[in-house]
Amino acid sequence: MIARSLRPLAGALALSAAALAGTPGIAADLGRAPAPAPVPYASPVRPMSIVSEVRIGGSVQDPGSAERNTSNINGEILFAKPLISVDPFWQAFVPRPTAGGSYNFGGRTSYGYLGATWTVDLFPETLNRIVFLEGFFGAGFHDGMTGPKGLVPPGFNALGCNPLFREAAALGFRITEHWSIMATVEHMSNAGLCVENRGLTNFGGKIGYTF
Repeated sequence: MIARSLRPLAGALALSAAALAGTPGIAADLGRAPAPAPVPYASPVRPMSIVSEVRIGGSVQDPGSAERNTSNINGEILFAKPLISVDPFWQAFVPRPTAGGSYNFGGRTSYGYLGATWTVDLFPETLNRIVFLEGFFGAGFHDGMTGPKGLVPPGFNALGCNPLFREAAALGFRITEHWSIMATVEHMSNAGLCVENRGLTNFGGKIGYTF
């Protein structure tokens, strides 16, 4: 008698369970695994671009040399880092491949260059990664004067040979997420490997747009 009276209740429970199992959202929730904890310092989830940043600027040509009193326009492309690390400390050691060029308006030495740029944020905790410091190392290919100093015409630096080593540094300030400005210094020389090593040292500034 009791079993017969419980039979409708058991049927109702069975129908309810079947309905719940047939509901996609609820069934998925019942079988879904817990979401993994977020990884600290994870890279932003967005498409990677081959170009990281473009820059344009100007400089004065080696104020203490024969090429003084002339100016340059400079353009530069920084490519995306070839390796990505989730740890910002190690990520700072990975450079961005860089290509650029400088044209002298006074008809003196112009040049192009290839190399790598390292960027380090200064005071990241207090200034929220607004100020940064950069270093560049690579090779510069120029149209200036080579050979012994006595054979170089007036108004030109004796650069010895071609190509030259190029080193550069910059102190920068991020205006927005995309725009930044920086003060720059660059030097090219042959490190004493050629007959002359007067080199070329320029001072200037740039504005950059990060993608």
